[in-house]
Amino acid sequence: MMRFRILTVVALLIATLRPGSAADATFPPGLRIGLAPLVGLVRAKSFSGFESDDQRVKVLMTELPAEAYNEVSNAFKNNPGGAGGIKPEKIETPAGTAYYTTETAKDGADTVRRYSMIVSGGMFSGYVAVQIPENVIKIYSDDAVRQMFASTTIRKDVPVQEQLGLMPFNLTDLSNFKNVRTLAPGAALVLADSEESKGFEVAPFMVIGLLAITPPQPDDRARFAQQAATTIPGVRDARITMSEPIRIDGQPAYETRIDATSGKDNTSVTVVQWLRFGGPNMLRIIGSAPRDQWSTAFPRFRAVRDGIQPRS
Repeated sequence: MMRFRILTVVALLIATLRPGSAADATFPPGLRIGLAPLVGLVRAKSFSGFESDDQRVKVLMTELPAEAYNEVSNAFKNNPGGAGGIKPEKIETPAGTAYYTTETAKDGADTVRRYSMIVSGGMFSGYVAVQIPENVIKIYSDDAVRQMFASTTIRKDVPVQEQLGLMPFNLTDLSNFKNVRTLAPGAALVLADSEESKGFEVAPFMVIGLLAITPPQPDDRARFAQQAATTIPGVRDARITMSEPIRIDGQPAYETRIDATSGKDNTSVTVVQWLRFGGPNMLRIIGSAPRDQWSTAFPRFRAVRDGIQPRS
């Protein structure tokens, strides 16, 4: 059973006087969900969303898997009275029907008002969490937050340059991939030929991101690379066919290839993983293609890999 309290655990929120219209919706960089923040809120410096100048009133926005909305919707229908003393409310938005909860809680010694809302974005769920200190709830009322939620809207795509600008590195060659999607703004990027709705694995695609871990010793790189390659999400029945040290742009790296099965249609794929070492973070590049498309996909993967440069 869906726990509605999950929607209220993220302690972030909003301070504002009056809501704008859906036409005034602002999208945090990299996200497909946007809303009209209440007057007085500015773009947050350390998370995706908005906050007051004193950073005490905040609105956190993120994307969750599509199943999250379906779970909440079904729970609402099965138990409209809620659970744990928290009753969900339904609200109509330009993005469709949304559900939200309101709760009084503690943030350390301070009493705060917390709101959480979820809405369907089709292939994802849009999530908004708001937290308001008790001393300003007469200004930033339940009604004001509700009206802000009512302005929530969805955009189909995030401009490619907006997504690339969030990454901690530059991509100088996209190798003619048709779709670019951030898995998490500023953390991981997908380049794909297939649409997300059809599943990326039915055509060549890449996942690029930084990992905040690295093998402690050079002698550990082979074992680390092989373990990482066989635990790539969505890959099943993986069999390593090659794993060897290389250099990428003059830095030590490891290339590992596997044959595996991927996706709901059990597509037979060949996957390459490049790990580029150096510094506190490790660059991980994954390229996957149906086995019968591997010979044409691999040169594209290499072109993207060789075009990744540090951000100046």
